[in-house]
Order: sequence, then C-alpha cells, then structure tokens
Amino acid sequence: MAGAWEWLYEGYEPEAERLREALCTLGNGYFATRGAASEIVTGRSHYPGTYVAGCYDRLTSSVRGRQVENADLVNLPNWLPLRYRLRPVGTAPGPWLSPDHEHLAEHRQTLDLRRGTLTRRSVYQDEAGRRLSVEQCRLVHMGNPHLAALHTAFTAAGWVGAVEVEAAIDGDVRNAGVARYRDLSDCHLTGWSTGTEQDDVVWLGCRTAESDIGFALASRIVATSGGPVRQQPDEPGRRPRPRQTPRKVFQTLVLPLDPECDAVVDKTVALHTSRDPAIGSPLRAAVAGVRTAPEFTELLASHHRAWAGLWQRTRIEVPGEAGRILRLHLFHVLQTLSPHTAELDVGVPARGLHGEAYRGHVFWDELFVLRFLSLHFPEVSRGLLDYRHRRLTAACRAAQQVGRAGAMYPWQSADDGREETQEIHLNPRSGRWLPDHSRLQHHVGSAVAYNVWQYCQATADTDYLHSKGAEMLLQIARFWADSAAWDASSARYRIRGVVGPDEYHDAYPGAGTAGIDDNTYTNVTAAWVLARATELYRDLPEHRRKLLLERIRLDPAELERWEDVSRRLHVPYHRGVISQFAGYGDLDELDWAAYRERYGDIRRLDRILEAEGDTVNRYQASKQADVLMLGYLFSPGELGGLFQRLGHALDDDTWRATVDYYLARTSHGSTLSSLVHAWVLARAHHEEAWAYCEEALTGDVIDIQGGTTAEGIHLGAMAGTLDFVQRGMTGLETRDDALRLSPAPLPQLSKFGVRIGFRGHEVDLGIRAQRLRIAISDSHHPAVRLVLGGHTHMIVPGTVRWLDLPSGRRPARRHRKGHQD
Repeated sequence: MAGAWEWLYEGYEPEAERLREALCTLGNGYFATRGAASEIVTGRSHYPGTYVAGCYDRLTSSVRGRQVENADLVNLPNWLPLRYRLRPVGTAPGPWLSPDHEHLAEHRQTLDLRRGTLTRRSVYQDEAGRRLSVEQCRLVHMGNPHLAALHTAFTAAGWVGAVEVEAAIDGDVRNAGVARYRDLSDCHLTGWSTGTEQDDVVWLGCRTAESDIGFALASRIVATSGGPVRQQPDEPGRRPRPRQTPRKVFQTLVLPLDPECDAVVDKTVALHTSRDPAIGSPLRAAVAGVRTAPEFTELLASHHRAWAGLWQRTRIEVPGEAGRILRLHLFHVLQTLSPHTAELDVGVPARGLHGEAYRGHVFWDELFVLRFLSLHFPEVSRGLLDYRHRRLTAACRAAQQVGRAGAMYPWQSADDGREETQEIHLNPRSGRWLPDHSRLQHHVGSAVAYNVWQYCQATADTDYLHSKGAEMLLQIARFWADSAAWDASSARYRIRGVVGPDEYHDAYPGAGTAGIDDNTYTNVTAAWVLARATELYRDLPEHRRKLLLERIRLDPAELERWEDVSRRLHVPYHRGVISQFAGYGDLDELDWAAYRERYGDIRRLDRILEAEGDTVNRYQASKQADVLMLGYLFSPGELGGLFQRLGHALDDDTWRATVDYYLARTSHGSTLSSLVHAWVLARAHHEEAWAYCEEALTGDVIDIQGGTTAEGIHLGAMAGTLDFVQRGMTGLETRDDALRLSPAPLPQLSKFGVRIGFRGHEVDLGIRAQRLRIAISDSHHPAVRLVLGGHTHMIVPGTVRWLDLPSGRRPARRHRKGHQD
C-alpha cells in the first residue's frame, strides 16, 4: 500500500504506460526525463523523453499545401537505455528482457515524492524456472542540475551464470510524442558525434537543426559483482566495452551472478547545452561533470538533502488522499520550476517538462503558477517575469505590426517572444485542419501585468516594480488604451475582435471575420491594468519616472486617456447576468442532455460540433470559466470595486445568478475550468464546490480528459490546486502591506496547514475547528500586519497566535455595492 509520500503502481499495464511515464517524470527545473523504463524503446506503449527548459527548435512543415512553422521544446538524446539478459552457465544468452517480455512475472513502480526518486522492481522467470530480480533506482539530481543516475541491482534465483548489460546514449530520437502532430516535421537534431574516453566514459553530442543549440551527454558506468569488478583486459566482458554508431554510443559488460552474489551497475550521466554559462563547450563540461560526479550513494544523499530543503519551504499539510495528491502536484511543480529555474531564460511551460503537448509553449498558465511560487520561491517568480521582460521588445513589435501602441504579448510563446500559435489546427475527431484564431487571446497581456503586480505585493520588491515591472505594466496599459475604441451610441469604450479565456467562441455565427466584441473578462482585466498602471506611474520616484519616460517615450498626457478608459470600458449584460461578450445572450441554447446522451464525454464540444458540420460559435456553450475567472483573480471586495469603477453595481444576487448561468453552460474542456469553478463556488455555492475541487485534484491522476496527461501534465491546474488551499481556503491576499485573510474552508478541507513566505517572513497558517493558527518565524523583520474579519492584528516574529474565525464566516459572497475589504 502506498504511503502518504509515495505514488505506487502495482503490476504492468501497457495501455497505461504513457500516462505513468508522464506522472513519474523526474526533473530539477533545468531538465526532466519521463518515467519510461530503461529497457524499452519508443513505441505505442512507451515514449522516453528528455527536455531541457527553454530549448526550442523551429521546423517548417507542409500542411494542405501551406508551409507551416512550429517551434518545439526539443526531445533530447535518450540517456536512459540500460537493458540486460541472462547468460546461464552452459547455455546460450537469453532474450533481452523488458516489462513487455512474456517472462515478466512481477512488476512494481514507486515514485518517492519526499526523496525525488523513481524505483522499479521487476521479476522475470523463464521456462526453466530461472528467476531474475531487477531493482532500479533513478534520480535527476536536484542539487546539481546537470546530473542524473540509474542504480540497477540484479539478483538471481535458481541459476548460476552471468548477466549481460548494455548501457547506451541514444541520439536517434524525434519529437513524436503527440499523435495529432504526426504529419508535421519532427526531426530537430542534427550533427551527431559520439566518442569514448579511456576511463569508461562515453559521450554523444548533437545540435538543433535551426536554433543551433549544442547538446552533450556523457555517461560513466561503475559495476560491482560480489565486490569490485577486476578491470583486466584479458577478461572479455568484465570491463565495459564501448562501441558506437553515428547516433548512438554503447557500453556492454558481463557480470557474474548467482544466488549468493548480486550484481550492481551504476550509470551516471551529465547533460550540458551551449546555453549554459561558464563552460568552454558542452562536451568538455559533460565529460568533466561525469568524471568528477560522486558515486551513487553520495549522489543519492545530496539529492535527498536538496529535496528536503524544498519541502521545508513549501510545507502543505492536508489529511488523506487529497493531501497525497497535492504532494504529487507540488512535486511536479517543483521539478518544472525549481530554484535552478531562476537562473534560466525560461517561462512557464503549460505541460511542464513532461511531454510534447502544446509543443512546450508558454501560455497564460503562469497566472495560476506565480501566485503560488511568489509566496515560496520569489526568486523563481522574478526569473519567470524576467522571461517576459526580455521579450517586451518583441511584444511591442507585435503591437506595432497590427497598428497598436504598447505591448501585445503572444498567446503562445517559446524562444524569442514571437507569436507561436499555429494558424491551423487539427480536429482529430473529423480529421480536418481548421483555422486557429486563439492568437486573439490578448488577455494574456493582462495576465503578465497581474503577475508583476502580485509578485511585488507579496515580496515588497519595489526595485523590480519601479523598473522592469513598471516598464511591462505601462506598455501593456498602453496597448489596452489604444485597443479601446469610443462608441458614441453607448458612451462607452469597446474592445473588439478578441477571443476570451473560453476559447470556443472565436467569431460570431456567419461572420466573415474572426473575434468577438467586449469579452467581459478581457475588458475588466484591461480596466484593472489601466488603473494599476496609472497608480504606479504617479507613485514612481521622480528619477524612475524620468527614466521610464525616456525609455518608452511615454507622454504624460496618455495617462488621462488611461484613466478615462479604465472607467468607461463596456461590460455587457443580458437577462440580469453579466454577458461573456456582447451578443452572447442572443446565441442559441444547446441541448446539453441530448449531446451527453449521444456522446457521453462532451468536454471537447467544439470538436464534436465541428465533426457534425456545426460550430460551437452558434451556442451559449463555454469550454471553460470565462466571466467566472474574475472571481478567481479578484477578491469579492476588489471585484465589486472594479465594477463600481466601471459604473456597475455588482451585488450578491447578480454574481450568484451569473455563476449559476455559466455553471449550466460550461463543458469543462480545460483542466483549469474545474479549478476556477471550485474556487468561485467555495464562496458562492459552498455545497457544490467540493465536486469541482475533487475533479481538479484528480484531473491528471486519472487522466480525466482521456489521453492528454500522457502528453504532459497540466502544470497550471496542478499549481492551482495548491493555491486553492493556500489562498482559496484562507482567502489570503497580499496587498496594502498586510496579510489579509478571509477563510472559507470546505467541510472536506476543514483542517489544513500551509507555510508561506511574506516579505522576508516564514509564516505558518493552519485552520482547525473554526480557529486560525498563525506562527511567524523568529527574525529581525518588523511585525506582520494581519487583517482578519475587519480586525487588524500585529504578529511579532517568533510568536504563535490562535485567532477565532469570524462568526458566520462562510462561503456567502461578502461584498456589497461600493464596499471593499
């Protein structure tokens, strides 16, 4: 039975292997390797993959007579291969063994979350009754981001002889992990070279085809069999023997084995790229790294220590199965975005470093990730924001190309900041290639601005806010102000021709042009950006303001328009609820029951309707939370204040009616949707929240979308579940130099604890039996100002306080017209 810190798979199920490989990925923020068995090759059931953060390559494919460019996170040479076979005395060698072989008798795979290791135990038995037990422990080192290792132990039962082992680095790999990309170009590696060194080190080097990034992997084998293997050249097979082909390098050895004498093979690998700082060449660095790497026992110990440090900074205590899943989610967040990430030029890959779905691109998922990271690893959040700042020039160029001022960030980003969203996409249900208008999701710019603001609120990093942060915020505000056109008939500003978070609606029925008008989420977040940018500009120190004026050529008169637009952007309504966009209420109603009866799972309703010759643009049907996303980003008081600024009263009844309306019209075609609904319902409809919370928790674990997790985990949803406990259940806000709490725990999560960092403090928060426990670590920092239930408490470092939750503090939405917390 799996423990609270273990993820256990008992038995071997080929049809589930790709999902398990994704969920058993090991990484350290620099690179990650899927949990594929070392004995197997790529096939229907298996997909080994290794990915270095931020390493993309661009290829051109021919699709329907068109030349289509795509940038992909590159699948690198496979360092895992280590296969084996029996060599009983007096008989010919047996077959190469793997979990797919008929001789497999037992199989178990254990992911140790606390220690960051993957252990596999397989037992094979042949027709003669000879048994071989193989136990392998794998790590991708969290301390040294360039190292990985396999420790493989062989045990014989019922026979005497030897085990033949072949270890390799395989450079003959492609980006072939996603079936719907099958017709596109996928060979990103070129310029292979292989070699051997005298000290049992072998290496492989290559480059990417277009981006010209150099890679080198070096491997060292150390073997023991009842004591150290004697390195005698006159004993063939007892010393690793290298051989090589242009794209693959091998080491083969034969180790004596009997029931009294186990054999152990340790394979240590170093990986470097030409993007790494302070190296002469990737090859020299990889060879030197593997030569000087400690033996496996020492590597394992230092790896454990590195993980212990991460868990210390991210303590989350939730009882039961929910807690175990949350640890798995945190584990994968930390493997994708670790402290090593802070030093890299990378963004937040939507599918982690766990597979090739979405081509490894960066979307808006940082909106769900940075709020968690900023309270634990602010240096990582700052590094991820720097990724956006380095691409600000590209965003400004993109805006200029469409006749806009300011910065227009791309919906999909990769290496250089250009728009990576494909212009056509495949509907696997119909087999048709269709226009892709998702690049019109300009709200990604608001997400960048929101992350800048929230990071600075949590960390008090005014230096960042007044420099890089201000530059991004002001340029994004400039884009929104220039995108808003005055409509005299409504006396409102309108933003036309966009796509909202819903993604289903990319045009009006029968329209000849793409985009919809006045998406509420887009307009309200744009108003928020304009208000924050205006406020920030006025608060800037004089010398900072002068530098910015010169750098981005900002005319102070622009701020008058920003202020005006931020108060008069159009928010559409229909039938007493907030409209998703102008005209949403005029669309046809969908017969949801009929489609569920006909298809069962209708999460991808857009694909179903297109395959029928219809379009989801005709219906009041949303893929995921859109209007309701506002309830995820903003507290009740903030959201009420935003609507009041725009000239609307958002009372409890209107918000509840809006929640109910879209709840009945959403197919949840994104893993983020159930998360957002759980967040909103925890305060609007308390009794319904848990079902969505549970779906968000288990989305990747059970692959709720049917095959998508095998192509890469959903990083935003995983981080979002952690933040659901950290902020959603506590109502935690970091603004106005205070920690503000408004707890609304669900019955299923009525007892929990989290550790956060706040402006230099280490803060432990716990809720139990309608009481809040807050402990501030001892430090020289000032007392923490805590606001709970309208009362302010000053919590001195080094103390613990128990506070009663405000009576009646339940999920009801608490803002009133004009009221702000």
